[in-house]
Amino acid sequence: MKSKMNKPILSRLAISVLLAGGALLVLATPSTHAQPAAPATVLMPADTSKPPFVTPLKWKATDVLVKPVSDETHNLVSVKDPSIVRYNNRWHIYATTANTRGNWSIVYLSFADWADATNAKPYYIDQNPNLRGYHCAPQIFYFRPHKKWYLIYQSQPPQYSTTDDLSKPETWTKPESFFTNKPANAARLWIDFFVICDDTHAYLFSTGDDGRMYRSRTKIEDFPKGMSDPEIAIQGPRNDVFEGGMTYKIKGTSTYLTLIEAIGPARYYRAWTSDRLDGEWTPVPNATTFQKPFAGISNVTFEDGVAAWTKDISHGELIRDGYDETLTIDPNNLQLLFQGRDPAINARYDQLPYKLGLLKLDHAK
Repeated sequence: MKSKMNKPILSRLAISVLLAGGALLVLATPSTHAQPAAPATVLMPADTSKPPFVTPLKWKATDVLVKPVSDETHNLVSVKDPSIVRYNNRWHIYATTANTRGNWSIVYLSFADWADATNAKPYYIDQNPNLRGYHCAPQIFYFRPHKKWYLIYQSQPPQYSTTDDLSKPETWTKPESFFTNKPANAARLWIDFFVICDDTHAYLFSTGDDGRMYRSRTKIEDFPKGMSDPEIAIQGPRNDVFEGGMTYKIKGTSTYLTLIEAIGPARYYRAWTSDRLDGEWTPVPNATTFQKPFAGISNVTFEDGVAAWTKDISHGELIRDGYDETLTIDPNNLQLLFQGRDPAINARYDQLPYKLGLLKLDHAK
């Protein structure tokens, strides 16, 4: 997500045990109970020299599922940067919007099935008096220690709001900042904030269009206060480590996966793994180049009957195996909600007509 200047509780039910990528996984099904149960998982030691899934990957892309919807006061050109959770048998999406004036904000959508996505009624976040003005690039998760939902976003600095019910966007609290002042070692263009927790700490990752992914952290008991000054977690050429970063725990393992958007002939995602959120990150073989990306037009085909509507596989989020602060994903059910656009339209970044589609791992490859 560019700056304004330029730019759901799991109650785990073990139904089978699979051996995948050297890691023993206990599959889970979601529950609609009020509180998350402790995960029933068998953890295997991380081996970050081996990818947590078979590479190179191949994906199938859907048609456009979510388009910008305007009304009398919101003349929108794009919907992008989605964060998504499955909770109470519904999908909940918070995403960035841009209007014809180049102003950024957030929209909320909810629906039971993907077939209903195009008819979902939008709630524009500026209808909540607490969230008028510039807020974008959202992330949502349920923080179990506080029994609250958190909405993370850039305002330009990293900020957050909380609620007891993510399906009621009018109840998000007024923005609060993670930092009193911008740290001296933060990126000049400090964007795309993403929180994930392990057993002891909460981590705030970010990017800056500068070839670096940054990392701050605080103790779980202190979250959201007490974030350390950012340090460099991953770095490389600017276009290779650009923006739109996201980090997840791989289910049934002690391995973490980071994806960062890169710029090539089109936008695409590169991948790294680590055995610690505060550790070193190792590139995933056959998932770090435009020709062999984690996800990009080079390894995406479109579903039967769907015309190729994008070359960009840009800022999105993996579908999680839950919705809490651990941000756990199932490597056997990889799906990516992403933003794409008509490549024939060239415009200023804030006027590019981004829409949302879904990538599903092509097991028939």
